[in-house]
Amino acid sequence: MHQIKMFKSVDTEVADMEYQINRWMRKSGARVISITGNMSGSPNSSGGPLSSFAANDVLVIVLYEVDAPQKA
Repeated sequence: MHQIKMFKSVDTEVADMEYQINRWMRKSGARVISITGNMSGSPNSSGGPLSSFAANDVLVIVLYEVDAPQKA
């Protein structure tokens, strides 16, 4: 049976998110089918002196498989 797990972070904390995802995969024993991600643009990316420091949201979706529950 397919399941999804979503991870959300910001681009300044990608290394921490990678650690969390890898830790979850090790602990859960999930059989990963695919991993996709998206980074949103900062609302201030069109200009301004501080726009290069604005964090972007990062979303990672893991599609994985688990055994279907056994019926008694």
